[in-house]
Amino acid sequence: MSSHAPHPVLLDAARLKGLLERIAARIGPARVVTDAAELAPWLVEGRGLFQGATPAMVEPATTEEVSFIVAACAEAGVPVVPQGGNTGLVGGQVPFGGLLLSLRRMSRIRDLDPIDLTVVAEAGCTLHQVQQAAAEAGCLFPLSIASEGSCRIGGNLSTNAGGTAVLRYGNMRELTFGLEVVLPDGRIWNGLSRLRKDNTGYALKDLFIGAEGTLGIITAAVLRLYPAPRARATTLTGLSSPDAALKLFQRLRNVAGDALTGFEILPRFGMETVLKHIPGTTRALAGDHGWYALAELTSTRRDDDLSALALEVFGAAFEAGEIEDAVIAASEAQAEALWKLREALSDAQKFEGGSIKHDVSVPVSRVPGFIAEASRACEAHMPGLRVCAFGHMGDGNIHFNLSQPPGMDKAAYLAGWEGFNRIVHDIVAALGGSISAEHGIGLLKREELSLYKDPVALELMAAIKAAIDPKGLANPGKVLLGG
Repeated sequence: MSSHAPHPVLLDAARLKGLLERIAARIGPARVVTDAAELAPWLVEGRGLFQGATPAMVEPATTEEVSFIVAACAEAGVPVVPQGGNTGLVGGQVPFGGLLLSLRRMSRIRDLDPIDLTVVAEAGCTLHQVQQAAAEAGCLFPLSIASEGSCRIGGNLSTNAGGTAVLRYGNMRELTFGLEVVLPDGRIWNGLSRLRKDNTGYALKDLFIGAEGTLGIITAAVLRLYPAPRARATTLTGLSSPDAALKLFQRLRNVAGDALTGFEILPRFGMETVLKHIPGTTRALAGDHGWYALAELTSTRRDDDLSALALEVFGAAFEAGEIEDAVIAASEAQAEALWKLREALSDAQKFEGGSIKHDVSVPVSRVPGFIAEASRACEAHMPGLRVCAFGHMGDGNIHFNLSQPPGMDKAAYLAGWEGFNRIVHDIVAALGGSISAEHGIGLLKREELSLYKDPVALELMAAIKAAIDPKGLANPGKVLLGG
């Protein structure tokens, strides 16, 4: 359990009893969970970094029920912590004494319009559910992350999730037209606009996207759809270095333009880890390579020969000595197999012991330099550790993860997390980057945010928090120190 966890909020027993009875009368006694065994799975962050506590989890089914619960909690002075699929990686969804409000029952697709290219989804919808609804209408919802079967739209919005298609489609902020939000006093803001143009004052939705529930609870959203791709080419190349990967990325982008949907990199250690530990994965290239690049091209035109386009680029890259081997998927099954090599890497790392993780971004042009400098510094700090730097090179977001030296005690290794933070984040800051690219701040990075965020920006964030949540009851202790 992390030492970053805040002190639990102590609640008056009589006040709490009356509050829970009032909520149960509105949403039903079965939807107020107090049994310790039932609560347990929802109180632990997925990697075990945070162990939370709550007297109860409430499970509303409608926005009006959420509004009632939040208003009742505000009146009683009880904090509320919203949670979707509990897949967050920075502890923002873990309660420490307040009521845990589960949004999983709010899982309706309220509307889908293939002309407007919009879908109105409630916060408890899984990402996969939204993807499927779009596909059934001949459309695409392009957000794609490894946890899409269990993560929820509300959490995706609250952390401004990114994923493998940001290069082409952007983060959740770019994929959202409007929101419905329950404010900390229980009022409902209906901002479910489908408009692409609306210059009527402040862009309020952008306050709540990425706020991790500290300004209110997102209950529904109008999400942006796209025409479904009809042609696809998925490729894997073996290269010597991130510098070579950057050159290949430039070649593909110059030729393919917006057809280049994703460009991911992973190191030899990462590839070996997946092949060793994840069933059903197979080696796609002969021999070993220092680095691998997974690229995907898509088009809405069925007759576009994207494989020929990729071959053209690879031919020039071979002649320039920038790539060592390449394969282009010949079927949908082969494409999925290539993607599995990348998507399984997050889970595969746990088999190699403790993993100290950094979700950072730098300008795309500086990715190779960042990986080289940060790797040297971390290896010098602890000889024997294994760098696993991988991720979304096309948008500059690298998951700079560090696997423990073989044979080292896991707890002793993880105790050095803050030392590695300083090394990695100092380098990121010097390169004009961000210490949190797509995972959020939550509990894990509150101290880091206070060190690296512009002081004026922190003051503005605190002022917004105080204005919207003056009682400090909306997911307290998350994102901002003392928030």
